Amino acid sequence: MKLEKSSRFSPCPGPLVTVILDGVGISPREDGDAVKTARTPTLDRLMAAYPTIALRAHGTAVGMPSDEDMGNSEVGHNAFGAGRVFAQGAKLVAESIASGSLWHGQAWADVIGAAKSGGTLHFLGLFSDGNVHSHIDHLKAMLVQAREEGVKRVRIHILLDGRDVGETSALDYVDPFELFLAGLRDSGFDVAIASGGGRMQITMDRYEADWSMVARGWAIHVRGEGRAFASAREAIETYRNEAAVIDQDLPGFVIAADGKPLGPIVDGDAVVLFNFRGDRAIEISRAFTEDRLDAFDRGAVPRVTYAGMMQYDGDTKMPARFLVEPPAIDRTLGEYLARNGISQYAISETQKYGHVTYFWNGNRSGKFDEATETYVEIPSDVVPFEQRPWMKCAEITDALIEAVQSGRYRYLRVNYANGDMVGHTGNFEAAVTAMQGLDLQLARLIPVVLAAKGSVMITADHGNADEMYELDKKGKVKRDT
Repeated sequence: MKLEKSSRFSPCPGPLVTVILDGVGISPREDGDAVKTARTPTLDRLMAAYPTIALRAHGTAVGMPSDEDMGNSEVGHNAFGAGRVFAQGAKLVAESIASGSLWHGQAWADVIGAAKSGGTLHFLGLFSDGNVHSHIDHLKAMLVQAREEGVKRVRIHILLDGRDVGETSALDYVDPFELFLAGLRDSGFDVAIASGGGRMQITMDRYEADWSMVARGWAIHVRGEGRAFASAREAIETYRNEAAVIDQDLPGFVIAADGKPLGPIVDGDAVVLFNFRGDRAIEISRAFTEDRLDAFDRGAVPRVTYAGMMQYDGDTKMPARFLVEPPAIDRTLGEYLARNGISQYAISETQKYGHVTYFWNGNRSGKFDEATETYVEIPSDVVPFEQRPWMKCAEITDALIEAVQSGRYRYLRVNYANGDMVGHTGNFEAAVTAMQGLDLQLARLIPVVLAAKGSVMITADHGNADEMYELDKKGKVKRDT
């Protein structure tokens, strides 16, 4: 893995800095484009004076199954870090189901065996066809297969999306799914939705930003403790009438019958997390599988047969049991540089820290070389991002400037999360403020890099802040590519 100098390239004497403006894309429309609306003199000057190119960040260009599939931060950073395109989770799972190989694996045999030995089979995951973290068709295929293999009792714990799909589209998935379950249900197959809640309220925390989300999900899914409703539809409609929140922010709920939760998770059960993307699957997987967990009080931990759709962290082997092999990403930029003794610096705030480290390095935790790599995480605010749209961009820039001026690093990379995280709120004014905050940071950073005789490359992993409105001018949180 030795690097050889190219005769056609003269490197700059100073550092190279890659700046990733997460969620800052290019839109053909003016309306709803927070990137165009914001006052961004630095970006405007750079776009006018320096070479630019538009990147495709969706579909087959980044390893998704088809060009109808939007990109996301995970696949974008995989591509950045590897310089190549790999088949991603959505495609791998779909192919595994289509070929039948998923049903012949040991992990599937384990969960089916547990369910047929008197336990309940539970499916937990993001409930939509967004194809970013999961796909409802994968869930349906597993339900059909479980029924065919003689499983008697299944419970489903749904995490409402409203982020990778329409912001209030939950019932568009729940209602047809209930009809689908009715078609499967008979005297020998008891299947029902048991609990749920919005993905940004329960269960799907990432990078240990807010373990209380996982704690709330644990109470809802495992213990069956929470506000009870007769159906998922009733829960969603009630919450929407009580508070004007979108699907991702709906509180947790439990489906109950005769005053008892329909599907708590108990000893002897089997649990399948059907998300294929890792960042928001690791913490709940740890809660189910680790003997000791200090992040929150789990109470009595049920002894279950647990499987992830994929192995979400190959280094920590989390989880040990998984249904589909993840993409094997090797020869990443980080590894090449580390093996050749070239010093690296990676920084972001909590919400995107794993993207410039774990995903950048090919879904690999940790460093390749402790001596030459420095990773810095700036803790994110635990507040709705529309309330603090500047997020931690100033603090990130402070640290990055210090790193550049230190002269210790030849290659530095940074992810500014504002465009994506504020874009997801659907608040146009907040997204404009976020973009203006980012522009100020570029104005601070670039002169420092140039003074160090370095170069700056500015890019993005996908769009979001560039398309904040639907055609009816409603704020939206569906990611653009």
